[in-house]
Amino acid sequence: MVEGKTVAARIHDLHGELTGAGRKAARGLLGNYPLLGLAPVAEFATGAGVSAATVVRFVAQLGFKSYPDFQRALRDELEERSKSPLERPALLPSADEGGFLAGYLHQAAQRAHETVQLIPDWEFEAVCQKLSETKGRCFLAGGRFTDFLAGYFEAHLRVVRPGLSRFDGRLATRADQLIDVRPGDLAVLFDVRRYDDSLLDTAAELARKRAHIVLITDEWVSPVSRHARHVLPCCTETGRTWDANGAILALVEALIARTTELSWASASKRMGALEHRSS
Repeated sequence: MVEGKTVAARIHDLHGELTGAGRKAARGLLGNYPLLGLAPVAEFATGAGVSAATVVRFVAQLGFKSYPDFQRALRDELEERSKSPLERPALLPSADEGGFLAGYLHQAAQRAHETVQLIPDWEFEAVCQKLSETKGRCFLAGGRFTDFLAGYFEAHLRVVRPGLSRFDGRLATRADQLIDVRPGDLAVLFDVRRYDDSLLDTAAELARKRAHIVLITDEWVSPVSRHARHVLPCCTETGRTWDANGAILALVEALIARTTELSWASASKRMGALEHRSS
């Protein structure tokens, strides 16, 4: 297990390893994350509908030596997730990194490398497989600092598959669009700290409609994860005032490349038709 992962990311890492009772504890925690985990063991157990012994085993399976260690990790997460840009230190690159640009780009490469450690291969492949399917629709949305990523993703996916829709930023219009979501449709949501409450509401409605939700988020993991089938966390921490979306963009481009490969038989025909129309 990768050190420094959030509790939510650790839960998603376990995939099918949890017992039935363990999955129930996980659902309870993700459904009220992280507050349920900050309660005493007995309250966690009651809230999740499991025994106290199940909660203790679940916490141990997540890699924590004790329940207090588990709660300490949740409190640290909560503090990091809620920090405003004013509360983040403006650190300079170390002297051996050269100038600011060289140091910053070196750190950007490191964030991309660390992102690979956060996302299991099976999870990445499962998302690409779902994206490559042409049945059903695919909806996309992002928050204040990630909506451009949803737009970039949409522009490329339109070339390789049909049925793309991007949720409108206006909530009234988004509510109208949600009417068209059907069970089994795919929704890709981007959300990084400080998290977008409207996206959480959208995810809850998508889950109610039994959509297949993919969350692309930061290392602290958006609350949208409680509704997501797949979670792809990326390293965004810069040690400076602003977080960086470079690793998320790299992930998006990897998703585009792999999805195109998986759907090449149909995607190549679609791309050819589009090129013929524009020539």
